[in-house]
Amino acid sequence: MARRYCYNDVLPLTAMVAIECTNVGLNVLFKKATSKGMSYFIFITYTYAIGALLLLPLSFLFPRFFAQVCAYTGIDYSNPTLASTISNLSPAFTFILAVLFRLERVALRSSTSQAKIMGTIASISGALLVVLYKGPQVFSSPSPSSTLLQPSYSNWVIGGILLAVAYLLFSIRYIIQGVFQAFSTFAISWGLHLKGPVYIAIFKPVSIAIAAFMSAIFLGDSLYLGSIIGAIIISIGFYAVIWGKAKEDERTTSSSKVPLLKVEENVE
Repeated sequence: MARRYCYNDVLPLTAMVAIECTNVGLNVLFKKATSKGMSYFIFITYTYAIGALLLLPLSFLFPRFFAQVCAYTGIDYSNPTLASTISNLSPAFTFILAVLFRLERVALRSSTSQAKIMGTIASISGALLVVLYKGPQVFSSPSPSSTLLQPSYSNWVIGGILLAVAYLLFSIRYIIQGVFQAFSTFAISWGLHLKGPVYIAIFKPVSIAIAAFMSAIFLGDSLYLGSIIGAIIISIGFYAVIWGKAKEDERTTSSSKVPLLKVEENVE
């Protein structure tokens, strides 16, 4: 019983948190490296070189490379917390693109479609709030060197726009080809097999808290009220889109199953 619980619950949870920590850690590492004078082009080159040696991914696809340039430039102008917050726009962007490419149908009278539409609107509204409104500081690092890393308002806005473009490009990549890297692919596929797609998706907003924590410790970043409010709104929108998609999948699955008694009655 304990072994089954560990395999079915503890290990998938640990794997998903590890994935989010890895993604956020890379953003924090990039911010620290560029604050020391490293060019983000050099950092991206190192990232691809290490990935080619260790993981052998299909890395140099143009949309992915350009999206990473936008993402790292956006982090350079802002901070990793904003990057993790904006990354939660991916489900909303993917939903919009899927509708535009006619890969997904919208029924305005359906509660699931309404949830996805409202969730998309909430996510985009939260992102605009995070980018355009900083608000007062909630807490600040006592480190005197942290003031050197605090972005100005204009840089914050530019960084937010670049990050939004980056995750829009990532969403386009998901629609067109859906490229995954080795560890993430294994962990996500395993989690999908054990828990289903909704379980995997619900861990995405956790990256906001991880990024805020790691940025405060390693970069001395401050956390602003606007970022907290916007992150909450984006997370609500994120979960609304995921809930709507999950309910829609449940209805599709249940409608495709015909009861045995009904089949026998039709035969008679």
